[in-house]
Amino acid sequence: MADRIALHTAVDRLAGRLRSLPQRRLQAGAAAEARELARWLARQAQAVEFPGREPYELPDDGMFVVGDQLAVAGHDLLAALSARLADGADPERVGALLEEALARVTRTARAVG
Repeated sequence: MADRIALHTAVDRLAGRLRSLPQRRLQAGAAAEARELARWLARQAQAVEFPGREPYELPDDGMFVVGDQLAVAGHDLLAALSARLADGADPERVGALLEEALARVTRTARAVG
C-alpha cells in the first residue's frame, strides 16, 4: 500500500531531521512538537494492537531522543496496521488512520522546519 510507504518515508525523514537539529532549535519547541506527535502515534499503535486497553504514555526521555522516539512510534503504528490488514481488517479504516498519521507527520515536519 502506497500510504504505508509514504508514512514510513515521512517518519524516517522527520526523525532524521530531529536528530540533526541543534539544541537551541530543539529547546525552542521542535522537541515538544515532535514528542506530541510521537505520543499520538504510540497511542494509535497501541489502540490498534491492544483494543480496549488503556495505552501507555510515551515518556519524556529528553529532547535528544525525541527523533528516536518518533521513529519507533511511527514504525510501531505501521507494524500494527500491517498486522491488522493481514488479519482481514477493513482497508478503508486502516487507510483513514494512515492518512491522518501522514497529515500529522507532515504538519509537524513543517512546524519543525
